[in-house]
Amino acid sequence: MDDFIYRALFAGLAVALLTGPLGCLIIWRRMAYFGDTLAHSALLGVALSIMWSIHPVLGVALLGLVIAISLVWLQRYRDLASDTMLGILAHTSLGLGLVVIAILQSRGMRIDLNAYLFGDILALSQNELWLIFASVLALIPVVAWLWRPMIAIAVHEDLARVEGIPVLKIRLIFMLLMAIVVAVAMKVTGVLLITALLIIPAAAARKFSRSPEQMAAIAVLLGMSAVVLGMYSSLQWDTPTGPSIVVAAALLFFVSRVRKKN
Repeated sequence: MDDFIYRALFAGLAVALLTGPLGCLIIWRRMAYFGDTLAHSALLGVALSIMWSIHPVLGVALLGLVIAISLVWLQRYRDLASDTMLGILAHTSLGLGLVVIAILQSRGMRIDLNAYLFGDILALSQNELWLIFASVLALIPVVAWLWRPMIAIAVHEDLARVEGIPVLKIRLIFMLLMAIVVAVAMKVTGVLLITALLIIPAAAARKFSRSPEQMAAIAVLLGMSAVVLGMYSSLQWDTPTGPSIVVAAALLFFVSRVRKKN
């Protein structure tokens, strides 16, 4: 196989190693919609990164932190539900991102919008692969550190606060972690589909798990399987790789439901 296929495969497997446990935490905290909001806002982060000549990962992470702080601030107002506020933030940031990219393109900048929206894993460079590896290795200890506090918060937030867990601090760190993961995995499935890679393998693993750690491990295996199957189908039938990975994950989810039911 060509080198670009190996690079894409290793990058996808590395990302799945991180999205597995993180996806479990998202499901337990019922934060799937927040993940979508971060993913939509990533496009604005990319656009601002290009405008200010900084690395897209840094731009998306910083904007994710702004989104997280904005959500915490907006939650003080009880007249709107959280999903309503998330919807406003998600679509506002996505709209702004598209507007900024259109302005940059009108100034002569060449920007492959589809690569950011749906991923372009087969065009991954060696430097981008090393960046993904370094990010995954750096973030895994953070996930391990957040694991028990996040489980405690998911079980009973008020009880976790009484036990001395800094709930607000943990939530903000977790949101920032999600933003960084979205930025790192953006090349794999794109900003519109990255939430699927977080949620679907974890959801499929839930029925087969008897402990949080077992669920995380199964989610990692299912995520890696989706990457392999998605890349194989993409190369076999010339389909978009990022969406193919998501479809493979969805197929694994539905198969898991049928097998479990039987």
